[in-house]
Amino acid sequence: MKTVAILGSGIMGAGIAQVAAQAGLSVILRDLQMGIVKDGLVTIEQNLDKMIKRGSLLADEKPKILDRINVTTDLTDVQNSDLVIEAVVENMAVKKQIFAELDHICSDHTILATNTSSLSITEIAASTKRPDRVLGMHFFNPVPQMRLVELVKGIETSDQTIDIARNFTNLIGKDEVVVNRESPGFIVNRILMPFMNEAIFIFGDGLATPEEIDTAMKLGAGMPMGPLELADMIGLDIVHAAILVFYNEFRDPKYRPHTILSTYIRAGYYGRKSGKGFYNYNINNTDIIMGGSNYDS
Repeated sequence: MKTVAILGSGIMGAGIAQVAAQAGLSVILRDLQMGIVKDGLVTIEQNLDKMIKRGSLLADEKPKILDRINVTTDLTDVQNSDLVIEAVVENMAVKKQIFAELDHICSDHTILATNTSSLSITEIAASTKRPDRVLGMHFFNPVPQMRLVELVKGIETSDQTIDIARNFTNLIGKDEVVVNRESPGFIVNRILMPFMNEAIFIFGDGLATPEEIDTAMKLGAGMPMGPLELADMIGLDIVHAAILVFYNEFRDPKYRPHTILSTYIRAGYYGRKSGKGFYNYNINNTDIIMGGSNYDS
């Protein structure tokens, strides 16, 4: 493993690029517009500066790490990569189009991975002629801090592909779990999304305020962050989309989203990134203004 390409330079893509470059790998960071790619580089620089300030990275390592990251908007630049990790929008049609293009562009030995949190690896892989070399590599946000990567098999993913992905995961300092058969949400989100959804039902049904729900889970269950705070941090649009994937796949009513969540999405309440979700936020410093969202059931 020498060269890794990351498609998408948002929070996730930038984070994956950063940890790969820190591990000494040559990284290609690609997005549709150079301005977006440069924003990703700014995110990486800011992360490295924080590490230097904390004393977890030597200052003279920063330029070496950045020098290992090459930026581009041309998809053909990733053709000789050993591994390509797609981290773009969570949309099946978009991902299938990208993987079909990658299959045509990339060398035969290239492993293709998707950072999807809920979509079918098998369906994505079916858009290629190398489904045995396609897998899910689900990183967690923020990538530099979160140690877990879920390695997810599609129906034709080979054991060799999983072994290569496992070696890469360990090389960049992460721990992996292998999901032997794809299922929406894999392991973590299969448990986490219904947990947050139930908290949304408690709020939407008028049983308690967001502050009371989050305080109850932090003090009563020892959780570092309440479920509604977590939903706001992830993004309510992302939570809503993931829950709908579960509901459509399993046809189980326990996965249906509460109408208040759907209403918030229509209003543009996406959580921290939009300034309002179950709480209001000061976007400049992301301070929570408690009691920002109310709903009369």
